[in-house]
Amino acid sequence: MMDKVSVEIVENWLKGWCLSREVSFPVPYKSGFKVIVGDEKQKERFVFPKLNDDFFQLAHSIDEPWIYLKVSSSPDEFIEKIPERWKLQPQGYMMTCFHPMNFPEISLAKGYYLEFSEYNTTFVVSIVAENGEQASIGRVSLIDDIAVYDRIITEKNHQRKGLATFLLKELEKIALSKGFSNNLLVATEEGKLLYETLGWKMYCLHTSIVIPEDDHSKL
Repeated sequence: MMDKVSVEIVENWLKGWCLSREVSFPVPYKSGFKVIVGDEKQKERFVFPKLNDDFFQLAHSIDEPWIYLKVSSSPDEFIEKIPERWKLQPQGYMMTCFHPMNFPEISLAKGYYLEFSEYNTTFVVSIVAENGEQASIGRVSLIDDIAVYDRIITEKNHQRKGLATFLLKELEKIALSKGFSNNLLVATEEGKLLYETLGWKMYCLHTSIVIPEDDHSKL
């Protein structure tokens, strides 16, 4: 894990995230960034490459629900120093892979086929079952010299068939064909294990807090 987190790497990942989600690019906010997301359960997000007073000031001043604060830091460093209305979200991990991924010999499981689509500079690969059910889906957004992988999901009843690995291989093929081999993503605990087998390294923690609606009603 990096001792000092690069502001540029965090910004590049966030730009890719915005492309994938079709929202406006981040704008600088003090030592971090702000994104207006506009979702019912994620109105805005503030992302900080390091933990400092900017993060703490927001945590103490915001009492509105569904505004996320995200920081490249362990929750142990701040959770006792912010108001109880903030709820810690499942731990995320920013990961990098600045070389082609290390894939095993793999073919698409029998009974599935691929579908491709794209928008802005985001490319979508879906794996579909014979009955037309979407089994797995993922996106890669290309920005500057970075490929940002986002929303890699395999449905529960289609897991353990190598679909996510095959999906990532197809997404990387697209990125490499466009000249992109520097890869970024934010993984869940479960996803992190898969990415590590493919050659990704953890870059930093990506910790999120939010005030849920039910807590807001008690204020």
